[in-house]
Order: sequence, then C-alpha cells, then structure tokens
Amino acid sequence: MAFNYNKLRGRIIEKFGTQGCFSRNLGVSERTLSLKLNNKIFFSQDEISKMSELLDIPSDEIQFYFFEKKVQYIEQNN
Repeated sequence: MAFNYNKLRGRIIEKFGTQGCFSRNLGVSERTLSLKLNNKIFFSQDEISKMSELLDIPSDEIQFYFFEKKVQYIEQNN
C-alpha cells in the first residue's frame, strides 16, 4: 500500500526549508528520507513519533500526514 506524503512534504518545507535540513535533524540520511517519502521503505513508529515532534504535528492529526492512502487516478476513454 502506498501513502500520499504531500502534506508531510509541505510541513517539512514549512518548518525546515529543505528535506536535507530536516533529515539531519531527524538523524537519517537525505537518501533514506527520500526513499521513505517515495514509498520505497516504511516509516517506523519511532520515526513517526520523532517527526511529529520536530514538525509540531498534534497527535490527533498524525493520520493526515502519515496515513493518507495514495489514490491512483485512471483516465477512462469513452
């Protein structure tokens, strides 16, 4: 299952300016963060918790940042 991290990406830029700056604060490489944001590897519960703290995401909003399912739009030909 793939997740849509657009809202999370926006929050990262809003709070840290770049994904690179955020990844250093998180303690992971920029490549690792990129792989996670591109659904190649999953975020651990500890990472979600730490990211939420760094990004000031309230606990009742975590699902909107980390668990929005990615929707595939299929164009239909009539």
